[in-house]
Amino acid sequence: MTLEKIAEGDNILLYLDVRKTYMIKVQAGQTFHTHKGYVKFDDLIGKEYGSAFKSSLGINFTVLKPQLTDYIMKSSRNTQITYPKDASLIVMFSGVGPGSRVVESGTGTGALTTALAHYVQPTGKIYSYDIRPEGQKTAEKNLKRSGLLDSVELKLKDVVAGIDETDVDAVVLDLAVPWLVVPRAYEALKPSGTIVSFSPTIDQVVKTVEALKEHNFVAIETFECIMRGMQIERGKTRPQTLMTGHTGYITHARKVTKPILEQTAEAELPEQTEETESPAIVTPE
Repeated sequence: MTLEKIAEGDNILLYLDVRKTYMIKVQAGQTFHTHKGYVKFDDLIGKEYGSAFKSSLGINFTVLKPQLTDYIMKSSRNTQITYPKDASLIVMFSGVGPGSRVVESGTGTGALTTALAHYVQPTGKIYSYDIRPEGQKTAEKNLKRSGLLDSVELKLKDVVAGIDETDVDAVVLDLAVPWLVVPRAYEALKPSGTIVSFSPTIDQVVKTVEALKEHNFVAIETFECIMRGMQIERGKTRPQTLMTGHTGYITHARKVTKPILEQTAEAELPEQTEETESPAIVTPE
C-alpha cells in the first residue's frame, strides 16, 4: 500500500478537536500560529496524512487530508453558504455524475458549485450564473483552492434573462425567484432532465411548484433536511444542545416533452345511470 505524504503546496487540515480545525496551505520555511502554539511546516513536509504531532506548546494535533465538506465549510464567504447536509441532497436529487453538464444559479461564494463540480469531474462541466461580480471572484478563489476550477465556467449573467446552454442534464437553482427561471430551465434541459431548487421560505416553494406544474415537469417533490448531531459519552449520550435546524426547502422535478394530460377520477370510471345494473353477487351453495 502506497501512503500519501504531505508535500509543499498541499492543502492540509490541522485537527485539534471536533470544534477546532484549520485548513491551510503548506509553505516551506513558514510557520502557522494558533492559540495552542505554532506549527512549523518543515516539520510536516514528508509526513503521512493521519500523523499526530505536537505544537510548540506541546499540544497534540493531527494532520488530515481535506475532504469535500472541509473545502465547503472552510470556504471564504461573503454570503450564506449551502451546508453539506443540503448540498448532498441536491447532488443526489439532481442525478449528476462524471460527465454531467449542469447549469447553476446563483454562484454565491461557490460552496454548492464546489460540490457539483466534485461529482461531474473529470469530463463534466458546471455553468454557474450570477449577477454579482464580487461574489464570483470569491467563488473563483474557493474553486481554485479546491482544485475544481477547471470543471466550472463562471458566467456573469442574469439567468432569468436566459440560459445559453442546451441539452444539459440538470439545472440547480439557489436564488430569490426560482419560479421565474422554470421556463428557461425547461428550454435548457434535455428530456427527462432534472431541476432542483433550494429556497429558504415556503412562499418561494409554492410559486416554484406552481410554475413546474405549468411547464411540463413531473415527479415534483419538496423536502426539508434537518440534521441533529449527537453527544456520545457513556452514561451521558443525548442530542447535542445546538443544531443546524432549518436552512431551506429542496424542490426537485423532471422534464417531460409532451403536455401532461389532466385526468379526473370521474373520467376514469364508467358513467353511472339509474338504469345501470349492479353486478350479480354469487354466493357458494
